[in-house]
Amino acid sequence: MNIEKLVLDLCAYDDEQEWFEFKENWFQPEVLGEYISALSNAAAFHYKTQAYFIWGVNDETHEIVGTTFNQYCDHNKEPYQNFLARNLSPSINFSFEEGTVDNKRVVVLVIPAAEEIPTAFKEKRYIRIGSSKANLKDYPKREIQLFKILDGRVETIETLPAKYQELTFSKLFGYYGSKGIVLNEKTFEKNLGLRNKDGEYNLLAQLLSDNSHFPLRVSIFEGETKGSNLFSVREFGNNCLLYTLDEVLRYADVLNLIQTDESERVVERPETPLFDNRAFREAIINAILHNLWISGNEPMISVFSNRIEILSRGTLAPAQTMEGFFLGESIPVNEKLSEIFLQLHISEKSGRGVPKIIETYGKEAFTFRENSIVVTIPLQKIKKVGKKVGDKVGDKVGNKKGLNSRRQRIITEMRDNPNITTSELHQILEISETAVENNLTFLKENGYVERVGSKKTGYWKVLE
Repeated sequence: MNIEKLVLDLCAYDDEQEWFEFKENWFQPEVLGEYISALSNAAAFHYKTQAYFIWGVNDETHEIVGTTFNQYCDHNKEPYQNFLARNLSPSINFSFEEGTVDNKRVVVLVIPAAEEIPTAFKEKRYIRIGSSKANLKDYPKREIQLFKILDGRVETIETLPAKYQELTFSKLFGYYGSKGIVLNEKTFEKNLGLRNKDGEYNLLAQLLSDNSHFPLRVSIFEGETKGSNLFSVREFGNNCLLYTLDEVLRYADVLNLIQTDESERVVERPETPLFDNRAFREAIINAILHNLWISGNEPMISVFSNRIEILSRGTLAPAQTMEGFFLGESIPVNEKLSEIFLQLHISEKSGRGVPKIIETYGKEAFTFRENSIVVTIPLQKIKKVGKKVGDKVGDKVGNKKGLNSRRQRIITEMRDNPNITTSELHQILEISETAVENNLTFLKENGYVERVGSKKTGYWKVLE
């Protein structure tokens, strides 16, 4: 094992991950046993083959400081390593490795990932939650997910074989080269995790190959629903996913028209883009990074006359909470793809993507459906009508005159589902159907919404 390369690679992370830990000279014999259990289970949870406990590195700055830790010490008149082996179950083949980095001594405890059942210390199972060690039974969702992983019941882009095995990677080499990183032809498949345990190319390899067979489509509709005329479909894909992402982000510049308000004749006229490009970029990257690719479906981008919807398949990562999601706590659905995006500086570990979208468009930009997550980016259009008409529209729609929170909620639900029924609104709002009808009448009479078609087969149109 190349200790220096391993330590430097781990130090390059912005923060400690759940499958490795840095310390300087710390040593508590019993607690270290618990850490081994936690790290072994965390490695399995994150589909790593090994976890690491490293002495000689400052855990905050990741500076190599050296260590005096003695891995050959005794504990209760017994060699410490024997003590560990005797109390870990099932038995795992851990090892202490010693080396120097920057002429400073480091010690690395190499911990195999759990297999078949979680690793326990003194019959208790532990897990890492962020940078903390916790009892596994206190986190039942993680415990259930870990057992599924160990039973082989959870497929990922790293375990699922690619549909196509004749893959080439010249574009991947070119992309890395454009970032100043040279891939080694002999080791890149192993380093990037492009093969599963059976030696087959996995779905990750297919996504990064010269032809991923996953196109990303941008559908542009004339109106505000998919029932309106389809203006155009632009397809990006059947390419290396990294290039596909770049193409979609460049296409955003085409969509994001810069508008000039000429309603007032002034020397300097403000320019307004249709949408915030940084929020759009974060939404696209997140959709690709967290998409449930094993479902066989790619993200979907729909452009309407008043908004852009970016849909990714699947739901939150098993270890993620709604609170953590909105706070920007990054728990990737596709672990290895996330590492590659970080390595190429496409995304950041800081988790600023979701908070950036919330800062610009609020939490209501996110809609969580049963099998997908949708980010809605409204289009900010400048009215090109006379001042008198503009004021009239602004009074009703722009200023939301007469709109209480319930009526605003109805409009939001209509945007998400133009085919929503009175009965469904009754259940969502928890008010009587008569109250729903009264609110709908108000919205229609005051020009907020319009019913297109019949009551049974038509749909709701939210007016600008």
